[in-house]
Amino acid sequence: MTTMNKAPSNHQIAVQVESVYVEEQSEPDANRYFFAYRVVIRNEGTVAAQLKSRHWVITDANGRVQEVRGDGVVGEQPYLEPGQGFHYTSGVMLETPVGSMYGSYRMLASDGVAFDAEIRPFRLAVRELLH
Repeated sequence: MTTMNKAPSNHQIAVQVESVYVEEQSEPDANRYFFAYRVVIRNEGTVAAQLKSRHWVITDANGRVQEVRGDGVVGEQPYLEPGQGFHYTSGVMLETPVGSMYGSYRMLASDGVAFDAEIRPFRLAVRELLH
């Protein structure tokens, strides 16, 4: 899934996310379901921008919501020139076999404009449960 932020066209960050259930790191009998997600961020605007912080909203099938805020991603604050991309993999533990995530990255463009790059909702699900 690809999303674009709502900033002016010179400030365009595309975000793609793919998630996968990681059986080896999960313990279903203990209500522990681990999901890895791979994020690809690409600067499709005309000015460079740096990812300063992240905000995630994670919801499990019981309606339990976790919010995660922090500087950068995986210990980095990537600086992306126009056309440049960055990717990383991270993970989340849920108490249910199904959930969802969405959020945003706070970006600071080289022209001094701060803007949010939206991360549209994506599903976290144990493959066997999908129909």
